[in-house]
Amino acid sequence: MIKIFHFVKQYYREIFRGSYFFAAILLILIALPKERRFKYEFQRGMEWMHEDLVAPFDFPIYKTDAEFIAERNAILNNFKPFFKYDTSAVVVAIKQLNTDYDRELVNLGLEEKPNDSILNQVTAEIKRIHLAGIMLPAEFSDLRSEIQTGITIVKNNQAYEVDIEEVYQVNRAVDNIKSHVQQLVTEKKGSEIEALKKLNFTKYVKPNLEYDSQTTQQVTDDMLANLSATKGLIYAGERIISKGEVVNSDLYQILYSLKREFEGRLNLLGNTNLLLLGQALIITILFLILFLFLYNFRKEVLYSDSKIIFILLLISSLSVISFLLLRRDLVSIYIIPFAIVPIFIRTFYDSRLALFIHIVTAFLVGFFVPNSFEFVFLQFSAGVVAIIGLTKVYRRSKLFLAVGYIFLTYSALYFGIVLIQDGNPSSMNVMYLAWFAANALLLLASYQLIYVFEKVFGFLSDTTLMELGDTNQDLLRKLAEIAPGTFQHSLQVANLAESAIHQIGGNPLLVRTGALYHDIGKMNNPYYFTENQAPDFNPHQGLDFEKSAEIIIRHITDGIQIAKKHRLPQQIIDFIRTHHGTNKVLYFYRLFKDKFPEAKDDLKVFNYPGPKPFSRETAVVMMADSVEAASRALKNITLETINELVETIINYQQIEEQFNEADITFKDISIIKEVFKKKLQNIYHARIEYPKEKVEA
Repeated sequence: MIKIFHFVKQYYREIFRGSYFFAAILLILIALPKERRFKYEFQRGMEWMHEDLVAPFDFPIYKTDAEFIAERNAILNNFKPFFKYDTSAVVVAIKQLNTDYDRELVNLGLEEKPNDSILNQVTAEIKRIHLAGIMLPAEFSDLRSEIQTGITIVKNNQAYEVDIEEVYQVNRAVDNIKSHVQQLVTEKKGSEIEALKKLNFTKYVKPNLEYDSQTTQQVTDDMLANLSATKGLIYAGERIISKGEVVNSDLYQILYSLKREFEGRLNLLGNTNLLLLGQALIITILFLILFLFLYNFRKEVLYSDSKIIFILLLISSLSVISFLLLRRDLVSIYIIPFAIVPIFIRTFYDSRLALFIHIVTAFLVGFFVPNSFEFVFLQFSAGVVAIIGLTKVYRRSKLFLAVGYIFLTYSALYFGIVLIQDGNPSSMNVMYLAWFAANALLLLASYQLIYVFEKVFGFLSDTTLMELGDTNQDLLRKLAEIAPGTFQHSLQVANLAESAIHQIGGNPLLVRTGALYHDIGKMNNPYYFTENQAPDFNPHQGLDFEKSAEIIIRHITDGIQIAKKHRLPQQIIDFIRTHHGTNKVLYFYRLFKDKFPEAKDDLKVFNYPGPKPFSRETAVVMMADSVEAASRALKNITLETINELVETIINYQQIEEQFNEADITFKDISIIKEVFKKKLQNIYHARIEYPKEKVEA
């Protein structure tokens, strides 16, 4: 028990970081669909690369989505909605007609009823129209698209279909009756005709067809329920496909049907615990690969809690969203902006890590989605385009162009896949282009999260570096006013360091911004530093060497305090802390040793507090700072003196082991020296002394 306690105490940080990976694995495992997979991978238009396949059991051939939808639409298009027929409507209409007719005769002064033959003709016409059926205008308008082919009338529990042209609307029915009466009026004369003229025939048209939504829905559901999802049967032992045979559309549908039946039977009969074990193994191995990559190539990421949590959170969140979409089957998985992974990682880290993280994410999700190869291929290509397209993240135009390139990549590759699989451009599903467009829009929207991630995880993007590196920033303007010499020195250091980091690889924006702020601590005591002193004034005169060294060293702690007060990012503060490393204040140290030769060599009072530079960016700024400051003291500026100055200063820093904790090589240091030499030669216009020609007598 004691050994375990000591082990935990010694490696508690590693245990915590391991728990981050465990939590990510567990989260993804919970979200994964608990379904088994068909062991064969196949693509339409590609050769069958497996052994000859024989049907292991009887299974139906499922119709394609297009076939099923076409049959469904055919049923719906030919379907005639149901209407109830009201037999009492015509009785009410005829009764109203007779009542009004008798009243008009009385008004005309006729006590005896004349011959009713004309009335009988009108009555017969009203009965004929009601027998055909009369619909309300509102129902006709609402159901116009559904009743174009006709309707089904239910009368006395019997249903029969009629053409929509045979059915009357109220206005048309009234017009027909009026037309019939008008014909009678022109043909005959008499008091009964006068009575008819006074009647309002709209009153005798009673709509008798009522839309029966319940019966319509029930019959529609029954018809669709009886629509078969299959179109044939494959019997056990029947050969399905041979090795090398091209998977055409028909074979693809048979293979898809076998896969569907196979996975269904496995999920019904298989052991769920073994399924979970298999999924856990796959996810764990992928995360183990990620861990090994970080351990071997990006230890600074692995040893940073915020950085590793961000990466695992990014992978896990996209994976969980993908698996939830697969479970719901509401929208295509291609709507998820997977390219946001390399964009985010590229913004905060580097391109190599961005590509690796993106590949791990694509493999993780791709193994469990349909058409795995297509998915991984599309996501990999889009991720590479995103990384290449976002070389300068701080430029918004670059983001729009990159998103446009990603959309075009998705679309072009999908078109190529369609041509391979179907050989027909018309087979393209336009909805895929809609998913890709939605994906691109989500990419643009998600990019705004960069600012949130910066604040939450303490990251630093190129956009923020561009803002901080603007010399119109309040803090830099204040530095230029209070310590103009230091400000000019910082500008020169920024130029030197930026040129060097371009050559050896690194973040030029980070180097430049860090160099601009590295000496802001000198604002508290600007005149104690030579670059800000007047020729006839030196405040160090009369001070002890130790006191002078203390003031000089204090610009480190002062700079850190100023940076924190102005909320500069930690990555910029690191340049302030490390730009002198653990070196000595050599000028006052040597004066002290000259005056007190018997003193010890390891006097801590003359040492900067450190730490030493721990990245190539901070190491380059240390070199540039020392070289630029020393170059100002050169009296005789030639190629030789510049070369000697650069070599002497950087070699001394190497001897003092100032770069041991930085990711920098001897080759990098050699390149940096050459860059500094050329830059200083251009700054000071060092001239080459040509040998004098001998003059012959």
